[in-house]
Amino acid sequence: MNIGDLARASGVSAKMIRYYEKIGLIAQADRSQSGYRHYGDNDVHTLRFIRRARDLGFTVEQMADLLALWRDRSRASSEVKKIALDQVAMLDRKAEELKAMSRTLKHLAAHCHGDARPDCPIIDDLADAEKQPEKPLERARFGRGGVEPVRGVRRSGATAR
Repeated sequence: MNIGDLARASGVSAKMIRYYEKIGLIAQADRSQSGYRHYGDNDVHTLRFIRRARDLGFTVEQMADLLALWRDRSRASSEVKKIALDQVAMLDRKAEELKAMSRTLKHLAAHCHGDARPDCPIIDDLADAEKQPEKPLERARFGRGGVEPVRGVRRSGATAR
């Protein structure tokens, strides 16, 4: 099957399939003489596995580890469980961070008059770059490194302005 057929069968876009090949998460596809990629049923199963892992928020590094464990019939399930429980802990931390952000925004919105006046505690808070959170949150980061404490909201690779 070609990459379009694989994308439809697996639920992973052709662009992501190419990316996963480029970073080595999946094996390079066999190529026809004209350069077209050719895939098989195993590729569909692998990409469905990756899609499900991605849907559960696993990082690329974690997906690589899980794929290796999936392929290893002599694996210890304790290794898989550890990766899953680490992911649960990260998701729980992220959920707490989101709740804290929501509480802050609700508080600021409740104190904003929302009228024609220029005074706005929401803008004031955003503009106060010196403001420190009461307790620095541990921010989840991608990769094997686990959690790295930082101040402020994680920007997913974007630079601060």
